[in-house]
Amino acid sequence: MAGNKSYTIVEYFGGDDGYRCGYCKNQTGNFSHGMWTHTMTVQDYQDLIDRGWRRSGKYVYKPIMNKTCCPQYTIRCHALKFQPSKSHKKILKKMSKFISKGELPKGEPMDSVCEDAGPREPVKICHSDLKCAAVTDLQKEAAECPTITDAQKKDEADAAPTGSETSRKDPVCVPDGRTTAAAPKPGTGADASRPPCRKAKDLRKERRLQKEQTRQLADGASPIVSPTPTTPAQNNQPKPLEDFMTESLPENSSHGLEVRLVRANPPSPQFKASFDASYQVYKLYQMAIHKDPPDKPSESQFRRFLCDSPLEAEYSPDGPEVGYGSFHQQYWLDGRIVAVGVIDILPTCVSSVYLYYHPDFASLSLGSYSALREISFTRQLQKQSPKLSYYYLGFYIHSCPKMRYKGQYRPSDLLCPETFAWVPIERCLPQLENSRYARFNQDPDAGDSRLLKDISLVLVLYRRTVMPYGVYARKRKGSSDEAEVQQYAGLVGQDCAERILLYRA
Repeated sequence: MAGNKSYTIVEYFGGDDGYRCGYCKNQTGNFSHGMWTHTMTVQDYQDLIDRGWRRSGKYVYKPIMNKTCCPQYTIRCHALKFQPSKSHKKILKKMSKFISKGELPKGEPMDSVCEDAGPREPVKICHSDLKCAAVTDLQKEAAECPTITDAQKKDEADAAPTGSETSRKDPVCVPDGRTTAAAPKPGTGADASRPPCRKAKDLRKERRLQKEQTRQLADGASPIVSPTPTTPAQNNQPKPLEDFMTESLPENSSHGLEVRLVRANPPSPQFKASFDASYQVYKLYQMAIHKDPPDKPSESQFRRFLCDSPLEAEYSPDGPEVGYGSFHQQYWLDGRIVAVGVIDILPTCVSSVYLYYHPDFASLSLGSYSALREISFTRQLQKQSPKLSYYYLGFYIHSCPKMRYKGQYRPSDLLCPETFAWVPIERCLPQLENSRYARFNQDPDAGDSRLLKDISLVLVLYRRTVMPYGVYARKRKGSSDEAEVQQYAGLVGQDCAERILLYRA
């Protein structure tokens, strides 16, 4: 990609110890592999999330699916084919009514979630001073990356996985967690023998034409040929998502809502100017939703978790105008921030990282509303960048009923944890009803297309020099890290292992 002059540089942490699960509260049942990323290209991160990885600040982790208590399956929505469900339309209409009339919905309890794992501190040490210079040639020196002590590694692995994947706080849930069925097509409801519905104005027009024909025949004139009536299919084309969002509001609307996209890394002037206002909303959210004490959602914790990102800004001739990387979508209501969606714009998707909002507006279902806005935003970006057509919602956790709402953004796929093939969610759900862990790919002969084949080609960064692992192993005779490097490379895949620099002390 144009403008990309750096490598991804990571330190691998392994994943032998169990930690507290934020979903089922098991104290030692959460298992994941982790990496600290000093810097990362958007293509490398795209490839990693397509292998089940996910970032929390600069910490990137991958649940050990066949071992962890609550398997977390990567889920993506086909943004171009998405049609809002009945529940989604109600949320959009609720927002339109609020903007036009100024009425906050009453008597609606805030949607609950199954976990208290809001953004708990992903790292307990500050890495803000660690800077890795760009590496432009394999034969040139790379900037030396300070190593992290074993104690610090455990702190990072301990904190991130339990809190880095969070649900949006207003999922559209059915009480028992089942996803709602698609609405029946017009004319095929309870009584399939009934004709499809017709618009009243079309029926009136048709009756007028028939009367005119009857009158002309009575007068001896040649009948007027009636235009072909509009077919039900034409009449009942589903209204696209954007139409629900842009429905005309009166000029004297009670409120004004504006969505602003600001780059988080490197921080844009607009991001810096609104930083404190955004942080204050985050702090209120943590205290109200996650019951954090006032001193816990600190500014530094907010910065590390939701502002810091390993993704540098990248631009491409065939990419979106705003470029790739990490952004905040700020929802400004009457001149103040009421919600913020943290997103990554990657080569083939918009990836949702987190959403927080002002508790006073919880009844507006801002989590679900922002997801719909992000799907619409993905469709907008796709017009500029044809490959960018998916919306990633993070992880789908079927074993936690209240986390199943992500499956309602259809059509969607889940990632097979063994072959890393995408499988329509409808085919996956029956398997997940029978077992928490499932291989979705039905082809017994299918395997990982990026399976590690040659560990000697894995790139490492050793003493400020980039080299293949085979060369490093000869330099470090008697090195005992082969098993660790083998595990790491198997998890990222052969392609990424030959591009990403694995830091070696």
